[in-house]
This record gives sequence, C-alpha cells and structure tokens, in this order.
Amino acid sequence: MIAELGLAALWLAAALALLQLATGVLALRSGTSDTGAILSALVRPVAILQGLLVSFAFLMLMWLFARTDLSVALVAANSHSDKPMIFKLAGTWGNHEGSMLLWITVMALAGGLIGLAERRLPEPTLLATLSAQAFVGLGFYAFLLFSSNPFARLAQPAAEGMGLNPLLQDIGLALHPPTLYFGYVGLSVAFSFAVGALVTRQVGPDFARAMRPWVLGAWIFLTLGITAGSYWAYYELGWGGWWFWDPVENASLMPWLAATALLHSVSVLASRDALRAWTIMLSVVAFSMSMLGTFLVRSGILTSVHAFAVDPERGTFILALLALYVGGALLLFALRVQTVTEGERFAVTSREGALVVNNVLLSAILGIVLLGTLYPILTEALGFRVSVGPPYFNPVGAIFVMPMLAVMAVGPLLRWRRDRLERIQKPAVFLIVMVIPAIILSLMVGYSGILPLLGVGLAAGLAVGSFLPLRGRNLLRVPLNVWGMVISHFGIAVALFGMSSEAAWSVEKLAALNAGDQTQVGPWTVDLTDVRPRAGPNWTAIEGTMLARYGEQDPIKVAPQSRTFWSPVQQTTESALLTRWNGQLYAVMGSQGDDDRWQVRLWWKPFVTFIWYGGILIGLGGLLALIGRLQGDWKRRHTERRIAERAAAA
Repeated sequence: MIAELGLAALWLAAALALLQLATGVLALRSGTSDTGAILSALVRPVAILQGLLVSFAFLMLMWLFARTDLSVALVAANSHSDKPMIFKLAGTWGNHEGSMLLWITVMALAGGLIGLAERRLPEPTLLATLSAQAFVGLGFYAFLLFSSNPFARLAQPAAEGMGLNPLLQDIGLALHPPTLYFGYVGLSVAFSFAVGALVTRQVGPDFARAMRPWVLGAWIFLTLGITAGSYWAYYELGWGGWWFWDPVENASLMPWLAATALLHSVSVLASRDALRAWTIMLSVVAFSMSMLGTFLVRSGILTSVHAFAVDPERGTFILALLALYVGGALLLFALRVQTVTEGERFAVTSREGALVVNNVLLSAILGIVLLGTLYPILTEALGFRVSVGPPYFNPVGAIFVMPMLAVMAVGPLLRWRRDRLERIQKPAVFLIVMVIPAIILSLMVGYSGILPLLGVGLAAGLAVGSFLPLRGRNLLRVPLNVWGMVISHFGIAVALFGMSSEAAWSVEKLAALNAGDQTQVGPWTVDLTDVRPRAGPNWTAIEGTMLARYGEQDPIKVAPQSRTFWSPVQQTTESALLTRWNGQLYAVMGSQGDDDRWQVRLWWKPFVTFIWYGGILIGLGGLLALIGRLQGDWKRRHTERRIAERAAAA
C-alpha cells in the first residue's frame, strides 16, 4: 500500500505540473483581464501543492527502504535487511530511480518556495518563471513514470535484497549525492528565471535579485558536494589521489564552473544593471551542464564507480530532454536577444571588466573540460579508444587558470564603472612581492615541476590579495557579502596551495612486509605489528595493525583494512589516514604475496588536507554572502514598503 500511495502522489504531482504550465501560459496570454487574474491566482497554490505531493512520494520511498520492503523492485535491487539503517536510507537515492525522484522532489519544492515567497518579480515574469519550471519538471515526471518507476512491484517478493554497492556504503556517499542535487536543481531554477525574463522581456536588476539567491545557493551546494565527493574518492578508493579527471567527476565540475561565472554575472546585473545578455546565456549554459552531467552518469556510456550504469534507452530519453530544454532556450534567446538592452556601460579597467575577464577565462576552462570529457566518448563511437587525463587537463587548463587567479587577486581592488590601474599599483606590486618568496621557498624544499611551483606562488599572492579589500575599513561594519567574497577567495588560495603541495612533494612507498618489519616513507617510520581477520555487520576484513612514528615522536597506531562484502560480493580497500597539520600519512593494506609477505602501500602527502579545508572555506564564504544578500534584499524591500506607506498616507 505504501508503494501505491507514493505512485499515486507522483502521478498527481505530474498532473499538477501540467496544470501549472497550462494556467501559467493561459494567464500570460489573457493579460490583465478577469480570466487572466483568476488563472494567475491559481499558479502559486498549484506550485506549492505539487511540491508537497512529490515530497510525500519521496518520503514513501524512504519508508519502503527503511522497512526493506522486498516486494518493491528498487528496494530488492539496492538494499538488504542486514544493512545499517543509515545505508538503508541512503539506498533511497543511491540508485538511478531514487536519485531522479530526489531531483524532481527538490525541483518541485523549489517551485513551491518561489510560489510561496517570491514577491520581487513583476507578476508576468513570475508566471513565466513558474511555467518554465513546470515545463522542465514535466519531462522528469514523464521520465520517472514511463521509464524509471521507483515504485514498481515484483510479481513475487524477493527472499533477500541484493544490497547497496559497498563503495556507496559510506557516510560521505550518504550525503554527497543530495548535496550535488540541490546544486543541480538550483541551476534549473536559475534557468527557469532566465526563460521567464526572456518571455516577458524584463531582464533587469529585479530579475537578477530574484535569481541571485538561487544561483548562490546552487553554487554553495555544488562546492560542498564536489569537496565531499573528492574526499570520499580519496579515502575510500585506496588509490591515493584526490582528483582523477574521471568523466563523472568532470560532470559535477562543469556545472560548478558555469555557476561560478553566472554568480559573478548575476551579481553585477543585480547591483550595477550590466551584463544582461551574458547573464541569460550563462543561465542556459549552467543548466545545460547539469543536464549533460545527468546524461553522462545515467546513459550507460561511461564506466565509473560514480556512474549509474543503466540501459541506453534511458540515456536517450535524457538526451532528448537536454535537446528540448536547452535547444528551446537557445532558440528563445536567439529570438529575443535583440530585446535585451545593453544595460549600463563600464570601462575595461573596472571591477565589472575584471569580472568579465574572469568569466571569459572560466568559460574557456569549461570548454577544455567539456572537450576532454566528450572526446574519448566520440572517438570510441568511431571505433577507436583515446584516453584523456591529467597530461591534457593540467597543462592546458593551467594556461587559463593562472591568469584567472591573478585577475581574481587584483579585481576586487578596482572600483565599479571606471578606474585607473595606477591607483592599485602599490597593492599589485605587494602581491607580486608575496609570490616571489613562496616560489623561492618551494625551490629550496625541492623542485617538482613548473605548475606546482607556480601554484604555490599564486596561492600565496591570492591568499594575501583576498584580504586587501578590507584594508582601511572598520571590520565590524563590513557587509556579510563582502566577508563572503573575502573568505571564498581565501578558500581558493588554501585549496590551490594544498593541490600544488600534494603534486610537488608527495612521497609513495610500496613495500612487502611480514609482521614485525619496518619501512620508511617521507618523515615517517612505519612498523607492521600484526595482521588479523575482522568481521563487521555485513563484511569481513583483513586488518593490518601499524605503528607510525613521525621523526622522533611517539608512535601512533593505524589499521588499514581490505574488506570483502557479501551482499553484494565485492572487495574494497579501507585506507587508514593519519593527519598532522602539515599533511597526511596514507596507508593501504594489500593482499598476501607468494612469499607470505603482505603488500603495504604508503604515501606521505604534504598539506593535502588544505584542499578540503579550502573547499569548506569556499562554501562558508558563499553562505555568508547568501545571508548578507538576503539581509540586503529584505532591508531594501522594507525601505521601499515604508516609503510607499508614507506616500499613501500623504
């Protein structure tokens, strides 16, 4: 009965999405007539009710997973009665159908929130936005109901479930997909706002202020989702790296790059009434990248630990949606771009100019990642395989990343509209002075390639430059959104330093050891003291007990494992991490060789944790900026309301 209730709610939500689209379109066509007013009044409550119904459907699916209802095909394929409850619940979205239901749930809730709270947009633009949101949602409802029904019953209940992929049975993966999905759906909302503004020809600051919190929220979630996913891959897969340029990793990076450019553009439009066409185009591009990522993960054309390997027919469905949504939006943009006025002008040497330069460079980086991701797929379709990895992405991307970081350090020092480079000459020279000692210090520690060397230098300059906009100001009166910018830019510097240090100075050691043997990796001395079997709730393991000593300090115990899950049967590596302020010792337990010795793999990774500290700082800065922007918008609306009340009273 639970499954039938969830399916019924999903069908009703789809019907309401259709009603929302129809009433919105008819209301726009009816204008200010009585019929138009009646239809307009229906759109908001329909959007709210749709969000509630699809949320109910998702809660029903979670209930089915929590009780391990093996009469439901999705539960039988992705759960097991012996799994811990947290992973039973994570199984709700740790599969194709459940993750798509999560997508449409978040999207419908976002539409309901717009209908409930949005009061800044003119009514026609709001109607067009909610209609576009319903149109996008209808495609995903159709996908779920006709191609990927999450509530489908089995003819005969299964005796036991197949279980969740052991690699996904981790708290990081319980949180990582929902976080990314909130980001993806935030970009779909920005897309709907852009379509609504194009339809009504009202691309201006009001539209940008309404859209900006959604873009900023999406960017925050994407940042945190990518950070969490990177750390999960680092400690769970046992290969010792934090980014592999895997196509599915790239599928989350590309929307983030587009969202970063869009965030800067929409902020300029909201504050300075400039970059109108650029903002609309980036809204379409950002949503296109999220749809492309969805297609790559679910089409079955990729082999990845992150991918949902499903049949190509579903991938074709998503590809058709991608073509419909993005193609339609680009056609609308081409037809209406002449009606999008230029907005306020600005000089090249201004803060707006610096943001445009950075947006162009971000777009170039996005193009590089997109080409490197799709090229192997295209060549394989033509009959031969080509591998594209770090030797392409790192040097080619650095051509654009390095100047982008330099502009990021200097840009916030410029004034809006127009400025002179001579005015910021002293701070710019100061930043260069900060870069040089960092490069010299890196050379003294050990030269390991030009890119890590430049990365350390730029990280030092950007770290100092990120705080220069605060000079001469009362720190207690600096707006939250400015603090957000400062902390996010500083977070990028911290992450860049971690990436460069890990690339430059990591040390790896592969050793064959018996219990009682010792080996050295970097400044660490590691003793393998014991190897014994372990048993968990749904796995068995071989665990190596090691004593690791940093220099002359006291030894610390670590215990990496090689686990074997039995539902489904799969072997995984559980690395052991020992963290110090200046890096991590990374230990992996391998198998026993023919000579009865155990294979042990060790890394010393200087400052690698700065990568994820930086990611957290970037997200924190975005959160502060979001709170600051919401406070500013509330104060603006409150002031406007008081002025209107005084005018009416007079």
